[in-house]
Amino acid sequence: MPYPKLKKKYIDMKLRVFNSLTKKKEAFEPAEAGIVRLYTCGPTVYNYAHIGNFRTFLFGDLLKRWLQHKGYKVIKVMNITDVDEKTIEWSRRRKIPWKRLAKKYERAFFEDLITLNIEAADHYPRTSDHINEIQILTMKLLKKGYAFKDETGNVFLNVHKVDYGRLSGLKPKSKLRAKIKREDYKDPKHFVLWKIWDNHDADMCWESETGKGRPGWHVECAALELNYLGEKVDIHCGGIDLIFPHHENSLAVCEAATEKIPTGYWLHVKHLISDGKKMSKSLGNFYTLRDLIKKGYNPLAIRLLLLSTYYRNSLDFTIDSLKMTEKKLDYLKFFLERLDEVNGEGSTEYSSLIKDVKRQVWSALDNDLNSSIALTAIFKFVKNVEKKIEIHGITKDESKKIKNVLMDFNSIFGFIGEYDDN
Repeated sequence: MPYPKLKKKYIDMKLRVFNSLTKKKEAFEPAEAGIVRLYTCGPTVYNYAHIGNFRTFLFGDLLKRWLQHKGYKVIKVMNITDVDEKTIEWSRRRKIPWKRLAKKYERAFFEDLITLNIEAADHYPRTSDHINEIQILTMKLLKKGYAFKDETGNVFLNVHKVDYGRLSGLKPKSKLRAKIKREDYKDPKHFVLWKIWDNHDADMCWESETGKGRPGWHVECAALELNYLGEKVDIHCGGIDLIFPHHENSLAVCEAATEKIPTGYWLHVKHLISDGKKMSKSLGNFYTLRDLIKKGYNPLAIRLLLLSTYYRNSLDFTIDSLKMTEKKLDYLKFFLERLDEVNGEGSTEYSSLIKDVKRQVWSALDNDLNSSIALTAIFKFVKNVEKKIEIHGITKDESKKIKNVLMDFNSIFGFIGEYDDN
């Protein structure tokens, strides 16, 4: 069944994105006209996600909203990683089954998505529900000669069989040895697809043709991507720390499985900074969304702050910056309430201001989703309109036009959620 023709006029403005694979900004063209297949790496559900993680998830939300606004049909897949070394480690620490641990934090993750006004993906495939697909893919790679078994039955992808290193720039014989994690590799040149069970894995294991065990992280995403979106994924999205090894290795698996050079665009979000360092659980310098809400902060202000900086620039998160963002959000809501209360006096045209702000916002978003420029233009527009109202007044008709354009922006940025104008 063919998809309907694109309705939005903004499709005529060409979206350009920075592709990590080619290391340059390119005009976006989906594989199939009118439809975008988007895969974004989701959480590993062994603990609460921190706001550095949510910066990446919010970018994926902004990307989806903007593509839809331009008239595309977007199929978005976000995986849930519940089969992982960290899940085993934390279930052991807390002395609870890994499935119960993963379910708890998966529920928390979905609650946080709703709190941050992140629109639902079309699919949230859970790794543990797709072991069969992962095993089929692993056996396919073995039979084709792209993978091999060691003496104990562990299965590895031979990176020399594919064009490895195109995404990260790291080649097997160069800097790769210094970057690997011991638990993911038997040999620095290869990465694991299937790990044979040992006593430390508790009950996180499944029977397979090569022996009882569990999948490696990198093959999990590749299998889910191929299963839900096929060979033509238009956009891959995630944090910049996933470029190597995760996305490099997932790309290698997909290339070996399809025997094609995978196409598509790879978009990566830069780190959130806290105390001068990358925000991470390992460094202990992180905030969860729940931490901040308990302190009384507005989750939509957190959303606005995390979107306020261009995704390819680091964002230095501070409590002071969050407080300033709350004031900006309150100002915007007050302005909308004021528009609802106009008495209809005045006759000044606001069409030129509306036209200018639309042009600025649309062009900023089409220029690699530059939300910083777009949001600056929106708040400047509000101030300019407010000044003009003070001098010339405003009619109800003009007030409605201004409110409509702000609601249009809200449909993309989601910074005020559902606004009640009654």
